[in-house]
Amino acid sequence: MKVLAIDTSNYVLGVAIVDEEKVIGEVITNLPKNHSVRVMPTIEQLMKECGIKPKELDKIVVAMGPGSYTGVRIGVTIAKTLAWSLQIPLVGVSSLEVVAANGRYFNGFISPLFDARRGQVYTGLYQYEGKALTCVEEDKIILLSDWLEELKKKETPVLFIGNDLVIHKEQIETDLDQLAYVAPYTDWNPRPSELAELGLKKEPVDVHTFVPNYIRLAEAEANWLGKRQG
Repeated sequence: MKVLAIDTSNYVLGVAIVDEEKVIGEVITNLPKNHSVRVMPTIEQLMKECGIKPKELDKIVVAMGPGSYTGVRIGVTIAKTLAWSLQIPLVGVSSLEVVAANGRYFNGFISPLFDARRGQVYTGLYQYEGKALTCVEEDKIILLSDWLEELKKKETPVLFIGNDLVIHKEQIETDLDQLAYVAPYTDWNPRPSELAELGLKKEPVDVHTFVPNYIRLAEAEANWLGKRQG
């Protein structure tokens, strides 16, 4: 089964083609550039380099958020369009889960995080049980101080992972002390091949009703709803 995986949910642009247990090709960049003009050329170039034609794809897997509102929308829109036009299954995977997958050799909890500004983070809690990555606590947006307080009560080592660790590393290590472990920076990027692997194990979604998981509304949407309700 040939799977095309797409992740544009944050600065990282990731595209991979996986065939069962073989990574045929993978592209990752971590740059503050416009995904809307880069992702389709990246997909086309990777498929050309790998000698894969669109009709040979069996499944599309996309990182569905949380993350950048615009970035998430770009990836999901392209994935839905490809899945619909090729008439193949579509699978959505948590963007945080993709990052957590990089902590597969850690014996404890894994807390992937993206900065959400104003002292908040997008995060969740994951753990490997054997070879399977399991969700201990669902993805959420929360004040980092509150999240660290919750984790402290669990009295279990926690691996923190993600590109926004540079913003929060000092507070994490101060508040959790010896319970806090910070993944090496080489593991911070979400890998699209891991996204594909996770997607292979999940059930397809309905292409027409599938929507991103933003977790919270964009500020403009929240203000609009507030005015409507007011």
